Amino acid sequence: MNVSRGHIPKGVRNPGPAVRSGERRGLGRALPPLAVTAALVGLFLTTPASGAGGKSEDALIREALSAAPPQVAETATVIDLEGNVLRQGSGEYTCLPAPPGFGGPMCHDEQFMAWMDAFMNGEPAPPTSAIGTSYMLAGDSPDGGASNIDPQARTPTADNQWVVEGPHVMVIVPDPASLKGLPTTPNADGPYVMWPDSPYAHIMWPVAERPAQRPVVD
Repeated sequence: MNVSRGHIPKGVRNPGPAVRSGERRGLGRALPPLAVTAALVGLFLTTPASGAGGKSEDALIREALSAAPPQVAETATVIDLEGNVLRQGSGEYTCLPAPPGFGGPMCHDEQFMAWMDAFMNGEPAPPTSAIGTSYMLAGDSPDGGASNIDPQARTPTADNQWVVEGPHVMVIVPDPASLKGLPTTPNADGPYVMWPDSPYAHIMWPVAERPAQRPVVD
């Protein structure tokens, strides 16, 4: 089904007028999406995977919206990895297709977009002022994932708790210290804290089965 500008999946209402192809959108109180997307591609390019390259605009929109539940996809803005708006939305969530060699498609609210921007730009702590959420209901890509204990790790090792997560939701809070007492390992039976000793600690909330894991690099 055509889900290009002004065309959306079955069961999803039109969120509003589209923007011109190639136009970039700011996020009001958040940040220009280009700042996040450029950093995502550069920071998480850990394999020669092609990511979203070569896909049609319709395919990119479908992929990005696969990260969100219907009520979020209904009003979300969709941008590509260069920051171009593919579909203008009326809600606070912004959805992106999967960056190459990273996780998978994702939909961030304004707090999470600002959190991501701070992390990508090496800020010592994020500017989180309220609870923020990010949906990744399509899960991580098979060649992606992250270390649960080392934010800078790029490949799985025997001791960095690398996890390729299935469908999940991420939650951030203004004070990461408030997460103390929650499980800090991906082997937990339920939500767990990723990067627990970092100002960027956040809750990982799996909502479906975890896929096969990547082999460990010696």
